[in-house]
Amino acid sequence: MRIQARIADAEPFDRRQSARTDVEIGARVRELGNEGVEARVLNISCEGFMAETEGNFDVGTRIWLMLPNRERANALVKWTAGNKIGAEFSQPIDVGGRESGLN
Repeated sequence: MRIQARIADAEPFDRRQSARTDVEIGARVRELGNEGVEARVLNISCEGFMAETEGNFDVGTRIWLMLPNRERANALVKWTAGNKIGAEFSQPIDVGGRESGLN
């Protein structure tokens, strides 16, 4: 018995649960228990963000993201590349609507 089959091309895998929105927001990032450093958030979603910062953060570091006129948000650094970091929020945040201050 012979079976003919074709394997479809796989779609690119994206680990993100929700789409990121490109932004440019001045913020502060600080490791728990340390002083904060200036940061510029480049994209954000309810589950995470990417930012440029002069701070040195290791993967696995717990940090606070402090955005203007908002409560601080706890996050876990998932990756670093030069002066950029990517982090996942401990709890999803609201990034929709004008009242969020992010759009």
